[in-house]
Amino acid sequence: MTTLVRTDTLTRDALAVLQPGFVGTTAPDWLLRRIGEGLSAVGLFGRNILSSEQLAALTVQLRAERDDVLVAIDEEGGDVTRLEVRTGSSFPGNYALGTVDDTDLTRAVARELGRRLAQCGVDLNWAPSADINSNPDNPVIGVRSFGADTALTARHTVAYIEGLQAAGVAACTKHFPGHGDTNVDSHHALPRIDVGLDTLHSRELVPFRAAIAAGSKAVMSAHILLPALDPNRPATLSPQILTGLLREELGYQGLIVTDGMEMQAISAMYGIERGSVLAIAAGADAICVGGGLADEETVLRLRDALVAAVRDGELSEERLADAAARVRALADWTRRARGAGGGPGAASEVGVSPAKPGGATAPGTDVGLHAARRAVRVTAAEPFVPLTGAPYVAALTPVANIAVGDETPWGVAAELAAVLPGTTTDTYAAATDVSPLVAQVLAAAGDRRIVAVARDVHRHPWMADALDALIAARPDTVVVEMGVDRAEPRGALYIATHGAARVCGRAAAEVITGKGAGA
Repeated sequence: MTTLVRTDTLTRDALAVLQPGFVGTTAPDWLLRRIGEGLSAVGLFGRNILSSEQLAALTVQLRAERDDVLVAIDEEGGDVTRLEVRTGSSFPGNYALGTVDDTDLTRAVARELGRRLAQCGVDLNWAPSADINSNPDNPVIGVRSFGADTALTARHTVAYIEGLQAAGVAACTKHFPGHGDTNVDSHHALPRIDVGLDTLHSRELVPFRAAIAAGSKAVMSAHILLPALDPNRPATLSPQILTGLLREELGYQGLIVTDGMEMQAISAMYGIERGSVLAIAAGADAICVGGGLADEETVLRLRDALVAAVRDGELSEERLADAAARVRALADWTRRARGAGGGPGAASEVGVSPAKPGGATAPGTDVGLHAARRAVRVTAAEPFVPLTGAPYVAALTPVANIAVGDETPWGVAAELAAVLPGTTTDTYAAATDVSPLVAQVLAAAGDRRIVAVARDVHRHPWMADALDALIAARPDTVVVEMGVDRAEPRGALYIATHGAARVCGRAAAEVITGKGAGA
């Protein structure tokens, strides 16, 4: 028997489940046209943002086509920022917040971040990361996690969701069912987690259960293979994981969003069209694509693949309609949360839980800087005398993972230069033999004090070797670790910032110079 499909409704539903990106700081004509035809969401990246004012104008332009379009962004704060991609974030990331372990502070940071997003007209944030950083060599999570402790991660995930959604911005908790115990970046290949069901339930799933109980409006799937749950398909494409576990066992009824479908963990094995069909069939409601593929052709290819799958009987029309309905339901929530006030993101806090009162910050305090200062941990070999002369900053720079990107500045050089004019800096990359690197640093520094800045020294033996050689030659070297601080403290002064956001760099500079730390 031939199934009759209502083409107009089907096409609109296929467009409704897509969350594509685009190129440019204004919306291209093709995007506005597809919004008019039923596209219900747009994803923003650093390439789309020049300033808060420009972003607000962009979201107004998008909503001129349809007021209920979801405007999504990957704004974790900390190392992963799109709102401040050119300067570095005004907010420390999850690892810094977990280090402080003050849920009132985490809630306040997320609420202020949400307020800024809402003011710009952004109403869906692909954050927070609820991954437990159980594998310290994980190349993609690291400081994006609140930490390696299950209970700590769960309570801060809840606080972040409460703060963000109190500002009228929907949270999207990720990466379900947990990306922390991987040693492969899913942007490049398919990670595999070989742990048993007992471990998954007692560790990885705990923060997601808490997020569901806290009312997270969306959950993002991970492109990871967990044989204990599904030996054949990654979580994003697995009915056992998205429908059986997330929907039925955990009782989650909100929006399920995929991680970027152009990531190699999916696209290399399935292709984005086939992967998108399988994801919706498995229980996902929205297809995130656009970090790398950001054109009309991609949108049309995915739309047509979904329509063809329904017509061929591979994807039920009811499943696609259900997914589209969940997208529209979230769009309705965000539209009500925006309220009728002036400005593109005037949040009225309709249907959201208010942030809990607490003494995390005093009125008028810069909550991001306050949090970054509290996250700093300092180890000194002996009483440290703050620097008064301009130092030389050697930045030992690993290859940035794609989620973080390499366009966002990090380090302490700019913040030191603001206090100590004449500060200079150079970047140093991985080297098999660090002797030439160390010689270059010593030559460039001359008689100036050396400040060596690094990320995740424990994952990069060349960094550890370079630091040890520098300290042997110059015992007064200051070391700033801006990643996960698992290596032994070293140097005359060792500062762990627990993240590389701009405010983390400022907090470190205040310690080095003795200026501003008590502000």
